[in-house]
Amino acid sequence: MQAHPLIFDTKIAKDKPENLRHPHNACPFCDPDQLTDVLDQDADRIWLLNKFPTLQATWQTIIIESAAHDGDISTYSRDQNRAVIAFALHHWQDTIASDQYASVLLYKNFGPHSGGSLRHPHMQIVGLDDIDGYASVTAANLTGYPVVTTGNLSVTISDRPIMWFVEFNVTGSLDATDQFADAIQTVVKYVLHDYYQGRCDSYNLFCYPNDDQIVAKIVPLFSVSPYYIGYSLSQVDTPERMREIAGEVRQKFI
Repeated sequence: MQAHPLIFDTKIAKDKPENLRHPHNACPFCDPDQLTDVLDQDADRIWLLNKFPTLQATWQTIIIESAAHDGDISTYSRDQNRAVIAFALHHWQDTIASDQYASVLLYKNFGPHSGGSLRHPHMQIVGLDDIDGYASVTAANLTGYPVVTTGNLSVTISDRPIMWFVEFNVTGSLDATDQFADAIQTVVKYVLHDYYQGRCDSYNLFCYPNDDQIVAKIVPLFSVSPYYIGYSLSQVDTPERMREIAGEVRQKFI
């Protein structure tokens, strides 16, 4: 069953800052002294209320990942990336545990095709008052062709993607977030540097609770398929290509 739509407030959206398409525009995240409604801070990682809550019946927050405007999971040191992922997961899990929302989402936009508006690296934690954001996601969407399996960690490529040709799933444990973060970083580097001959400049990252585990789905992005827009029909590569991609990514873990 399809979830009810989120209501987008264009009156609020018209004042949102933007510097993905216009990189010379000012970046509000580059001036932390001017930030308001800060919920928590650890080094240069900041969790705060979203100043432009465009979605009705939600609680919208932002995690500023780094002071570096041009930073990203793909460019962080291993320790910095681990700290960013741990910070985000901690506050996501705490928000879920508060039982104030029907569901709590954690996701990240990166690049011009990702649906974001600001280049500065950030994630979002969003509490949905009345909607189960996971209602349309099945267990089959979060697994697929095996890439690597090590202890409680596994990496797969969806054979039943939610939307896109290639969706990478990293499944791990909240008790081993360093290993989880390392795998995410490896996949993101592959997406931006190797996938499609390095011509992919955007991705989304989504996190899903999965019993006593967590799943991060990394989706390389280009233009959205009209089959998905018009008919909710996802597309996949051939099994041969899927196995080929799995082999390419597997080499990154060696």
